[in-house]
Amino acid sequence: MAFTHLHLHTEYSLLDGACRIEPLMDEVQRLGQSSVAITDHGVMYGVIDFYRAAKKRGIKPIIGCEVYMAARTRFDKIHSLDSERAHLVLLCENNTGYKNLIKLVSEGFVTGFYTKPRIDRELLEQYHEGLIALSACLAGEIPQLLLRGDYEGAKQKALWYKSVMGDGNFFLEIQNHGLAEQQRINPMLVELSKDTGIPLVATNDVHYIKKEDSEMQQALICIQTNHTLGEDTGMEFETDEFYLKSEQEMLETFSDNADAVMRTAEIAERCNVEFELVKQNFRILKFPAVLTTMIGCGQWRRGEWYPATAKIRRKSIWTGLTTSCLL
Repeated sequence: MAFTHLHLHTEYSLLDGACRIEPLMDEVQRLGQSSVAITDHGVMYGVIDFYRAAKKRGIKPIIGCEVYMAARTRFDKIHSLDSERAHLVLLCENNTGYKNLIKLVSEGFVTGFYTKPRIDRELLEQYHEGLIALSACLAGEIPQLLLRGDYEGAKQKALWYKSVMGDGNFFLEIQNHGLAEQQRINPMLVELSKDTGIPLVATNDVHYIKKEDSEMQQALICIQTNHTLGEDTGMEFETDEFYLKSEQEMLETFSDNADAVMRTAEIAERCNVEFELVKQNFRILKFPAVLTTMIGCGQWRRGEWYPATAKIRRKSIWTGLTTSCLL
């Protein structure tokens, strides 16, 4: 098998992805696919379970995330300007890339959170080593510019990503779920690939395992948005094509761009992240002999300040500061 799914949302894309990991791996195995990626929305909660389930079946796990890019910077949080964010798929080529992806996702929560965990261009420039980027779905920056008719803007954005990620580390993602918007921009993406020399890669934005699971996934969206089935959630999928397709189905879908389908195998071959799941990677702290000291401290209770006494039993050195463990 040559084709690999590089854009996939597990159950850890909460109330959006409907791919439970164990059944997902069973289906990947049934289809004869030797590798598969995890690219949940803005989080990496499912990575270890995904890795273990894949390894158990002899499937190569590709670790990634579909991150949110801030409209301006991750520190800007004005609703009228910063409520929109773009998607970007990042895949780990090696363990350095894995560490950098952890940093990006963590910073997205710690410093960039505004309705969603967001990263920005500054962070990507700083932590891009070991990562491969795909331009994402219709919500990506480049597809959005194309939908607005700004081909030149899309070209400049694609060249920026290419310059940041490095040659061979950025790909224009092409999808076809039968959506009108995709039919509009796919020829432009092909043209953009020719103009910039950035290769195309075909993905299917997998949100559920089998075609008949589309209604289940729609129920998740309704729970997320506080709607009932049949109501307009603003997030509903217009077709039932967001499932784990076979290689043959992908080749039929992209009959004019078969090389974009086959390129997924080249990317999968490059991605090699290995975890040492049985090794302890944290430092064991050794405390000095018990030190007992009486100190005065206070407690706020019912609107009054009460002095109190506590015993310090141990001292430890942490990040260069002396901290006390109060008992």
